[in-house]
Amino acid sequence: MPTTILAYQHSQNFLSRKRSFPVHVDMLSRFRTHAQQQASVRKVRRGETDIIIGTHRLISKDVEFADLGLIIIDEEQRFGVAQKEKLKQIAANADILTLTATPIPRTLNMAMGGIVDMSVLEEAPGQRAPVQTYVLEFDEAIIMEAIRRELRRSGQVFYMYNRVEGIYAVADRIGKAIPDARIAVAHGKMEREEIEEVWEELIKGNVDILVCTTIIETGVDIPNANTLIIENADHYGLSQLHQIRGRVGRSSRRAYAYFTYRKSKVLTEVAEKRLAAIKEYAAFGAGFKIALRDLEIRGAGNLLGAEQHGHMEAVGYDMYMKLLSEAVIEEKGEVIPPKPECAVDIRCDAFLSKSYIPSPPQRMDMYKKIARIEREEDYDDVLDELCDRYGEPGSAAVNLCRIGYIKALGGQAGLRKVEETDGTVRLYPHEMEAKPVTLLAAAYPAAGVKVLLGNSPHILLKVPRGERNTEFIREVLEKYSAFRGTPEKGNNQK
Repeated sequence: MPTTILAYQHSQNFLSRKRSFPVHVDMLSRFRTHAQQQASVRKVRRGETDIIIGTHRLISKDVEFADLGLIIIDEEQRFGVAQKEKLKQIAANADILTLTATPIPRTLNMAMGGIVDMSVLEEAPGQRAPVQTYVLEFDEAIIMEAIRRELRRSGQVFYMYNRVEGIYAVADRIGKAIPDARIAVAHGKMEREEIEEVWEELIKGNVDILVCTTIIETGVDIPNANTLIIENADHYGLSQLHQIRGRVGRSSRRAYAYFTYRKSKVLTEVAEKRLAAIKEYAAFGAGFKIALRDLEIRGAGNLLGAEQHGHMEAVGYDMYMKLLSEAVIEEKGEVIPPKPECAVDIRCDAFLSKSYIPSPPQRMDMYKKIARIEREEDYDDVLDELCDRYGEPGSAAVNLCRIGYIKALGGQAGLRKVEETDGTVRLYPHEMEAKPVTLLAAAYPAAGVKVLLGNSPHILLKVPRGERNTEFIREVLEKYSAFRGTPEKGNNQK
């Protein structure tokens, strides 16, 4: 298991750093015998162990803690929701710190929503350079030359092939091409003693090329390994590729990563996006951007339940986030500011056509941005983005943006509804005010401004001939909102 090697490395680091202090450090993983594990469990139960480092074995039923105060979850993306929830139940009053370069969508969404606190480390360790990343069709000549170049500078190579049944054939192929290289194989089905032996030889520098599965993905730290080659990189997830790339470039040397896919293979659209993203996001701090991209692609998951990604189909993502933000504000004891809502019903074509924005995800993204328009600057920004990315928008796209802005203006102007039918505009205010109506009638004498009372009091006016209804309504609402804030004549102001 990847976490087994990480637990082993962490335990070695903790033992060396705490050697001079009266602190008892222990480890639980399959690298320990059954008798050793039972002894560790007893010590933890009696409170004799100060720091226990382990894999998922720590959440087994037989593990009980005397007084657990802090839980640190490293490589959080390797743990499922059920496992993390069980850890929380084990120590209801303990502090929990999760560490990861690429948080799962649900965790990232919870952090951005204010449910959990988040801290981002953006500065790279001194003298480190970003990993030089290549995405290419598999070409044995290029790959073997990359390996030879690393060996010439006395470095080590990770060669990832994630199928156990073919991994030894890959190692033989590399051995024939580079006969002087010392090659080892590591995968999750090997015995504990075999993995430990390979790992010790790798750390000592007695292995030049490690042909492996994703066993190296989690937290492996070999500073002298600075070339990574992955076969069939299109089979991996975006965050997983970034995690694996992080196994190289852990020293002051320039590191190289080669993400290859089978020659002449037609990649799926999702695989193309993943490989394009891993090539684009190569700088330091890219893990956070990759996690955000993953959040966009896979969705934010459910707050309650086991799904760590996916969209909230029952209520829709925007409504879900609105309800979530309101719940967070309530839990903090703050007052939720009322947001005015205004319904808009205008007879016109208002949509983003497939011919204008062919990609459904990009089209949905633009719909969301239009729905979030709240002020004139937002309206202008959305129009500018449409022009920059997709060219001059048609009348339907412009109308949609205007309706988004009209909806925001209506709420700010104290209107509950704006209607337009056959050139007749009806404004339904929450409270009818004489001053803005009078000023509106003076500003638009040709529109025939009237006030109709009854069960639903509203202001009625006509769209002047030759004017576009959405543009006219937008202008009227801007003036109406300004008139509501105009002081009454005769008021003395200092």
